[in-house]
Amino acid sequence: MVIHMKKKQLEMLLQQTPAFPKPQPALEQYQTPATIASDILFFSYQNHDILQKNVVDLGCGTGIFSFGAAVLGAKSVLGIDIDQESIILAKEFAHIHKLNITFLIQDISLSDFSADTVIMNPPFGAQKNNIHADQLFLRKAIKHASVIYSIHLTKTISHLEKFIEHIGGKIDDVFEVPFPLKAQFDFHKKLIETVPVSCLRIIHSSAEG
Repeated sequence: MVIHMKKKQLEMLLQQTPAFPKPQPALEQYQTPATIASDILFFSYQNHDILQKNVVDLGCGTGIFSFGAAVLGAKSVLGIDIDQESIILAKEFAHIHKLNITFLIQDISLSDFSADTVIMNPPFGAQKNNIHADQLFLRKAIKHASVIYSIHLTKTISHLEKFIEHIGGKIDDVFEVPFPLKAQFDFHKKLIETVPVSCLRIIHSSAEG
């Protein structure tokens, strides 16, 4: 089975993903740009991590990675997020586009799943009341999936590499992408700021080679 869809076509679909209805700074709810999401999804597809795989979108927000994984032929797709309003919008979008995706309103610290692949844009852990939130997501993903694609601030990668190895993972690949943060909270001083972020492909250390 091969999915005949160009990356630009996927990007155009993902551009229709609903925005966060009421972005919460405590949850660091920043919409993943469709350009970045399509790049990551196609990269994971080419690495044989989506087609006919069980995919989980951890901290899915309004579902951009969930939609992309479903369109690219995932065997099953599960999106998990604590924000009820975001999940409602994600379900509506999936229904309109006839995408078979399961969405759960759940704190990821309490979630239990088994996946071939996790694709996620976790909180960067930049807010005082949310420090190390990215590590919580990584712990959960590495425990329950074989392969993880995760977005993080580029400046934190050297530190995260040691943490990931400590919890049984290994960074297999990394590529940097410019992430535009639009001003949506009171503490933002610029209308838009481009932040260097990197997508990590993480595998279990035991699966190396």
